[in-house]
Amino acid sequence: MDTLTKGNSDTQNLDTYNMTRDSVKTVILASMIGTAIEFFDFYAYGTAAATYFPKVFFPEVTPTIATLLSLLTFGVAFVARPLGSFIFGHFGDKIGRKKTLVVSLLLMGVSTVLIGLLPDYKTLGLFAVILLCSCRFIQGIGLGGEWSGAALVATENAPDSKRALYGAFPELGAPLGFFLSNGLFFTLESFLTPEQMIEFGWRIPFLASAVLVIVGFWVRERMQETPLFRQAQAKNLTTKSPLKFVFKTSWRQIIQGTFIVSVTYTLFYTLATWSLTYATTMLGFSNREYLFLLMGAIIVFAILIVYASKLADIFGRRRVLLFSSSALVVFSLLFPYLLQGQRNFIGVSTFLVVGFTLMGIAFGPVGALLPELFKTEVRYSGAGISYNFAAIVGAAFSPTIATWLADNLGVKFVGLYLGVMAIACLISLLTVSETKDVNFSE
Repeated sequence: MDTLTKGNSDTQNLDTYNMTRDSVKTVILASMIGTAIEFFDFYAYGTAAATYFPKVFFPEVTPTIATLLSLLTFGVAFVARPLGSFIFGHFGDKIGRKKTLVVSLLLMGVSTVLIGLLPDYKTLGLFAVILLCSCRFIQGIGLGGEWSGAALVATENAPDSKRALYGAFPELGAPLGFFLSNGLFFTLESFLTPEQMIEFGWRIPFLASAVLVIVGFWVRERMQETPLFRQAQAKNLTTKSPLKFVFKTSWRQIIQGTFIVSVTYTLFYTLATWSLTYATTMLGFSNREYLFLLMGAIIVFAILIVYASKLADIFGRRRVLLFSSSALVVFSLLFPYLLQGQRNFIGVSTFLVVGFTLMGIAFGPVGALLPELFKTEVRYSGAGISYNFAAIVGAAFSPTIATWLADNLGVKFVGLYLGVMAIACLISLLTVSETKDVNFSE
């Protein structure tokens, strides 16, 4: 990281150096690779938790209880994420984005690989579950510092007129990680028997993430500190206590950001985790068939992230997100009717394509909106805390809640659950001013 001090001489040269940006290629790779790993890890865990962990770690209870317990371990990392955002946000705003991102990447990657090496319940009993939850908790701490840092690498290197488009780079890590993870599970399930998948096949995606971590480490070591943070250092605008300062001055923005992002988490894990469990247990689909449908829909997700972000640069973040949250309210009331009958490929495909279309529109612009809600000296902390609080509110227990609602009250109540989250997002957006033209260097 470059260390600069404020001086009175050669100010013009200093300002020029401060605003030197990494190449677009470097920004794309550095911001996208970490979120790709993040979502690869989470999708791998979500798929394993929905399909294999009930038998690997909870073999002595009924299938329904095993699934619920397995999905509860899925929520452990989300509970840990705010702690990660406190830790990494503090150092990201104090010593810089680059070093903090490198450490969060390594912590996240190592814990994921360890999950792939864990003994099962038959070997260690309850202690195996404790180890699983411990690795998941550590993974969550690393993940807590990942997205906000990646978003800042993108947006703090962006021209003002393209900040939402640059903010889409880390968002694209979501469909990329999803496609890689599910593609790997799809391939494994094509060549391995169900017994082999339970015995050792589920471990391979977790171990394979080591390759992505090595690539991510190499890319991030080569990038420089973001120009806006270097400028803040030069002007002595960094703060010694970012967490204290952000909660004192920006608590309203933290609440707003949390509920704006929460619905994207609820929607995503309804589409990708809960629906996988529901389709394979209630609708007659095989795991491999449903993964294939998900992989097709995820392409739509990626396209809409970019398109919605471009629209957000033209029309503003708020207008685009107001549309997506309003459309999600309607979708939440209608999608249960698509999940009826056995092996209803048309209904399920419509559910996934429309859902991921709205997910892309809702998810793309937040890569710019969240950082824009906060000043440079607390941007890492503020964006990270909002994003990770949203993970708890919107995702930590959403697969478990959706599974319980579907089993006890029916799929319509899963739709109502999503609708409530969409309304909360809508209300939050109505309290936020447009951020498209904010002075991002302050």
